[in-house]
Amino acid sequence: MNVKRAVFVLWGLALAVALGLHAAMVAAQTEPPKLGSSLVGKLEGPTIILDVNAFPKTFHEAPTLDAQVKAGKLPTVDKRLPERSQLLVIKPLNEIGKYGGNWRRAFTGPADHENGNRINSADKILTFDYTGTKIIPALARDWKVSDDGKTTTIYLRKGAKWSDGKPLTADDFIFWYEDIYSNKNLVPTPFFEFQINGKDGKMRKVDEYTVAFEFPESYSFFVYQLAGSTAIGAGLATRGAFQNWGGAYAPAHYLKQFLPKYSSEDAVNKKAKELGFDNWVSLLKNRYSWALNPDLPVMTPWRTVSPINTPTWAMERNPYFWGVDTAGNQLPYIDRITMTLAENTEVANLRAIAGEYDLQERHMGLNKLPVFLENAKNGTDAALHMGNSYEGDPEIMKLLRNKDFRHALSLGIDRDQLNEAFWLGVGSAGSVAPAPDTIYSPGAEWNKKWASYDLKQANELLDKVGLSKKDADGYRLRADGKGRLRLEMITVGGSFVPYTQIGEMVKQQWKKIGIDVDIKELERNLAFTRDNNNENQIITWANDGSEVLYLFPRHVLPVDAAEAHMGMAFARWYASGGKSGAKPDDPEMIKAFDLFRAAYGMNDADRTKAAKEIWKIAVEQEWSIGTVGQSPAFMGVRIVKNNMGNIPSRQINAQHVRTPHSSWPETFYFK
Repeated sequence: MNVKRAVFVLWGLALAVALGLHAAMVAAQTEPPKLGSSLVGKLEGPTIILDVNAFPKTFHEAPTLDAQVKAGKLPTVDKRLPERSQLLVIKPLNEIGKYGGNWRRAFTGPADHENGNRINSADKILTFDYTGTKIIPALARDWKVSDDGKTTTIYLRKGAKWSDGKPLTADDFIFWYEDIYSNKNLVPTPFFEFQINGKDGKMRKVDEYTVAFEFPESYSFFVYQLAGSTAIGAGLATRGAFQNWGGAYAPAHYLKQFLPKYSSEDAVNKKAKELGFDNWVSLLKNRYSWALNPDLPVMTPWRTVSPINTPTWAMERNPYFWGVDTAGNQLPYIDRITMTLAENTEVANLRAIAGEYDLQERHMGLNKLPVFLENAKNGTDAALHMGNSYEGDPEIMKLLRNKDFRHALSLGIDRDQLNEAFWLGVGSAGSVAPAPDTIYSPGAEWNKKWASYDLKQANELLDKVGLSKKDADGYRLRADGKGRLRLEMITVGGSFVPYTQIGEMVKQQWKKIGIDVDIKELERNLAFTRDNNNENQIITWANDGSEVLYLFPRHVLPVDAAEAHMGMAFARWYASGGKSGAKPDDPEMIKAFDLFRAAYGMNDADRTKAAKEIWKIAVEQEWSIGTVGQSPAFMGVRIVKNNMGNIPSRQINAQHVRTPHSSWPETFYFK
């Protein structure tokens, strides 16, 4: 590999005390250099300018748009931007960039929409700065929380426009609230983030550019929901690509044509069938996704021109993007992003090493690079999420809901072997609990609880639950007399860590305690659909983002009906206030649910205390079994061509900041 062509760096984890994150990796000076000690970078990023007096007074556009302006197909740049006082103004990290270029990346298929979502997360209502600790404006220019904490008001940017030139106003928020979110055909289960103590919030239009979120009880934490990676705050592009109707706003002028309310159900169903969809809901779901539908107006810096369900997912600059640099240049600098389909992560890594990608952090493997900086803070990169609400085989369903059985499975895993084989020894073997130095950690001892390799205790527990009989091959027999007990573990192919290979090693380890398991690799959409239908017995996935429990709880508790590996039926029950889904029969899960629900109305100290209690319950109950984590495995390895500018030496790698969004890719450029 030509070292001059590319440098490799790690998305490190920033000090983020307010959210329970901070960097901690100190190399002993007297020891030989360790894996990960070769590269050092400081946490850095661009600055959002808030002083209107410092805003630029003249504006410039990308040369690729000149011809359209001259032909009258586009207004001049000053007419495409918000009013001067309403602009998003970004001071780039190092220098004013240059226009042009095609950013080449890899993607792994139609389920890999996060590959583009995270680059385009500027359309979040609010966001976090590059440290991950401070809330700053994004789509909204400002916000205010009422003294009683019941109302959060956001102020939009006057003159900001959708990518088709239509104005973004409060009506787009009210349209989303009344016609999308409140439509039970689309959102049958409420977003738990839009509730306080199980009571629904409301949205109210104050004026053309002001919207209020109102709650029956104090909910000052809601501003964090608007800034986090949540159903209500992650932005239209991200939540549209996930096809779960989130985002809190949507282009009313475009989407109304697909809703029965504005014509008739017969008319929209007819349109749907003409376009090859079963009904209007399926059509609307497709049209709501920026990754699938190039015609969808967006507020992102780049818009899709070739959809994600083709071999090349291509994006081009949004001529109406509402941000500029400090010299008045409309962002983004880069004209186009081209993502080329990689058949698997091995292919993506080989192409990256060959210099075929300009900047790639997603799907870059630990075993391809000898240098890392710091580790992420989530407890495990490969969790065995138990299908706690699995509704298939009654015998297996009973076992999965048995704590002793889950403990036995956990004790039968040799995590040190996994760490050496798949994490090069740089991960931390343990439970699902976050790193001990995070604010929500229940204590270092909880990182090892039920996470030791103890075959004797595992076998004793399996005997205890009624699985003492074995067949001639040493595998345990079902208690109902129907032969060998055989579990099924779903792994997701083309992911950040080699889940299938990890699953196969766990299969060999579990053989020592008499447990047989079939490993079945599925494409992500299919695997998650099975989750939604309560069909998975065990599924491998990370618990990334869980270190910021209240902003991304789905990998700790089944409370989010958008994704719930540990029990979708329970998540629907929780989010709907018992109106749908199924109530858990585990009193400890109910206790954790109650703590979680109440926490949003607590003060910071009590909320932190509640989080620690929730983690203790989660680790003790093993609804999800941790293996190895606190590593760079998830987007922790980055390849960057050395002709790219304004690339931070190190960035926070966390779900709530939408890595790499916190570094504002709009300011990246080709030198």
